[in-house]
Amino acid sequence: MTWEFELIAGPFGGVTEGPAWDGTGLLYTHIPTSRIMRYMPETGESMIHMAGTNNANGLMLDKCGKLYACEGGARRVVRYSGTGTPTILADSFDGQRLNIPNDLAIDPQGSVWFTDPYYEGAGGTWSLDRANKDLDHDSVYKTVENISGEWEIQRMTFDTTRPNGILFSLKYETLYVAQSGRGPDEERQLRAYPILNDGTLGKARILHDFGLNRGIDGMCLTMGGDIVATAGWDSGGPGSMIYVFSPTGKVIEMHPFPVDRPTNCSFGGDDLNILYVTSIDGHLYKTDTDLKGRLLYPPNPKP
Repeated sequence: MTWEFELIAGPFGGVTEGPAWDGTGLLYTHIPTSRIMRYMPETGESMIHMAGTNNANGLMLDKCGKLYACEGGARRVVRYSGTGTPTILADSFDGQRLNIPNDLAIDPQGSVWFTDPYYEGAGGTWSLDRANKDLDHDSVYKTVENISGEWEIQRMTFDTTRPNGILFSLKYETLYVAQSGRGPDEERQLRAYPILNDGTLGKARILHDFGLNRGIDGMCLTMGGDIVATAGWDSGGPGSMIYVFSPTGKVIEMHPFPVDRPTNCSFGGDDLNILYVTSIDGHLYKTDTDLKGRLLYPPNPKP
C-alpha cells in the first residue's frame, strides 16, 4: 500500500513533536512556543491545548489517560493534572540536573522510561551552550512512584550517546531505543535492549545502522509488533523516510516523507490505522495505512 501524506496543520516554523492520540483527537507539541496543540479530526482544526510547557517535546498518555511530557526547557519529566498543573517526576540524577529530556514510554505498571540527550538548542537558547550540560553522559532512565508517592529515578543505559526515540515491544520484554548521535564519532542505530527479570536492561542488539545519515527520531508500534519510525533527511542516504521494521530489524516498508526530517509519529483514528507524523519545520501530516497501532491508551481499541 502506498502511503499518501496529507498536510493537516502547519508549518508553524520550528519543531513539532510528541504526537499522542487521546481517543478522539491528536495532541502534539510545538517546541519553540512551549505549546501542546490538539488536532480535532471532526473539524480539521488545531487548537492550543496547553501553553507554558517549557519547550515540551515527547508526550504520552498512561493507561488511565493522564498526560506526561518531557519538558526539555525545564530539564524535567512531568505529569499534568486535568487543569495542566505539572507534577515533577524527574529533574536530576545523582544531584545533577538532567540534560534535555526528549521522549518517553510508560509500561503497564506505570513506570516512566525516558531518554535524556543533550541536543544543542532543543531546550531553548540556554541549551545552545554545552557548558550548561551537568551530566557527563546521555542516558535512558526509569522513574517509579513509590508507596509514599515520591518518584525514584534509576539510570538504565550506560552505552548511549544522545538517545532519542523510545518504545516498548508488544509484550514489554524489549526496550527499543534510537541511538541518534549527531557527531561523526556517534552511532545512529536502532537498538533493542532485553528487559531482564530484575527490571534492568541486558546488552543491546543493533537492529539497524543508519551509518552517517540521520537516524531515528521517534517511533510507534503496530498491533503486529512492528516498529514504525521517522528517520532520514534530504541531505543524503535514502532521504526523509517513514520506516516499518520487524522486531528483528528487517526493513519491511519504506515510505518517502514529503518534507525534510520527520520527527515523530503516532497511530490514531477510530480504528488506529491513521499515522500522524510531525516534522523539524513544524508540520503535521496524516496518512491512511493498512496497519493498526498499539497504544497504552485508549485501553480498549476496536478489534
